[in-house]
Amino acid sequence: MSASARFAPRAVLFDLDGTLLDTIADLADAANLMLAELGRPVRSQEEVHSFVGKGIPNLVRRCMTEGTRATEAEIETAVAVFRRHYAVVNGARTAIYPGVIETLQALRGRDIRLAVVTNKAEAFTLPLLERMGIATHFDTVVSGDTLPVKKPDPATVRLACERLGVAPTEALMIGDSANDALAAQGAGMPVLLVTYGYSEGVPVDTIECDGLLSNALQALDHIVTA
Repeated sequence: MSASARFAPRAVLFDLDGTLLDTIADLADAANLMLAELGRPVRSQEEVHSFVGKGIPNLVRRCMTEGTRATEAEIETAVAVFRRHYAVVNGARTAIYPGVIETLQALRGRDIRLAVVTNKAEAFTLPLLERMGIATHFDTVVSGDTLPVKKPDPATVRLACERLGVAPTEALMIGDSANDALAAQGAGMPVLLVTYGYSEGVPVDTIECDGLLSNALQALDHIVTA
């Protein structure tokens, strides 16, 4: 990992939750509405924070099983309940992280193509991007159910590159967790990780990557014009 690593990408791929948007309040609200409806103890926002990263089914499974037990049928029911509640609260308390808008605008100004690659389902991803007013910045969006696999599978970032018309080696990934790092590295793509995201409870500075960002704007320090 190098603080001075420089890249000249034709495209930049962004993770969504914990990288572009702070969605944890909405996710925690939906999780606790689900748990309450199912008669289960609610979770702290900190707990939910550590469960985020591999998509809604994984988040719900962890809410239902960490320190307790649930059958597969109960988990399946819980996923449907979560989706119903999340559809209502999605974006209600979400915030755009500092520096994100300026970073997207700056990259656009350099004619760099932009994509979102997220493990969040498309039914929640696209409305959230619209609600937060950032959908128009992106040339394509790969959601958690676009393919049969999610990050850390590199097929997700490869698809984004294919849609953008660039080779994976011509792109740069910016994310907040090992899911992003492994997906990018599996496709031969450099990756920068933000330190303010979720990272599933794993210290982000322990994850192999090409640089750490404490603010999205710092990504521009790593990008040179080709």
